[in-house]
Amino acid sequence: MLKKKQGILYGIGVGPGDPELLTLKALRLINESDIVAYPAPEVGDGLALEIVRPLLKKVTEFLPLRLPIAISPFPAQRAYDQAALLLKDQLEAGKKVAVICEGDPFFYGSFMYLFERLSQRFMTEIIPGVSSPMAGAAVLKKPMVSRNEVLTIVPGPLEESDMEQRLLNTDAAVIMKVGRHLPKIRRVLRHLRLEHCSHYVEHATMANQQIIQFANIEAQNVPYFSMVFVRKIKSQIMSGVE
Repeated sequence: MLKKKQGILYGIGVGPGDPELLTLKALRLINESDIVAYPAPEVGDGLALEIVRPLLKKVTEFLPLRLPIAISPFPAQRAYDQAALLLKDQLEAGKKVAVICEGDPFFYGSFMYLFERLSQRFMTEIIPGVSSPMAGAAVLKKPMVSRNEVLTIVPGPLEESDMEQRLLNTDAAVIMKVGRHLPKIRRVLRHLRLEHCSHYVEHATMANQQIIQFANIEAQNVPYFSMVFVRKIKSQIMSGVE
């Protein structure tokens, strides 16, 4: 008896928001897949599907993966377990399954948690995407780093003291997942005298994109998917921080 052929799992980065920033390979594999699975909130569709929908060339079966962002890891773990089971059923049926995610699958991407659960059992391919720091630097029209400068990626949820230390010990930084952490980030940048060499970017490459010099931000609450770019002025004397 012939063994039933298993499917293929693709983890595909679809970039920061502008559909034209998908790679050619990403676009081809999405359109060749039997099923397009996408991370979505508890109600409605997510941004990843919104990005690729205009580029679909055929009627494709969609599979929403309800993956809520939670402070506690336990509800999130259960959600990823359930999503992996849904994908497993399709892969065992021999389907080609494209799991799309914003940005890049392995740069804070939700796909990495599905990869941990499925890659040992099923053939898996990762297709990188344009990540949000690269998109943010492009719309800012400011290089993130040059020559031998060091770049640090700083998650917004970090403790205040840890964030401050990491910003002290780098030439440039991208602070990600800003959202409700904006007041803390503002305190840190103000204390380090970095407000005037920092820029805020929201929804980079999208129609509702915003770019604000950080010192001019008036809002207290901003979207989770926003970033702050910090590049120290070479003449700045960090030892003068109070």
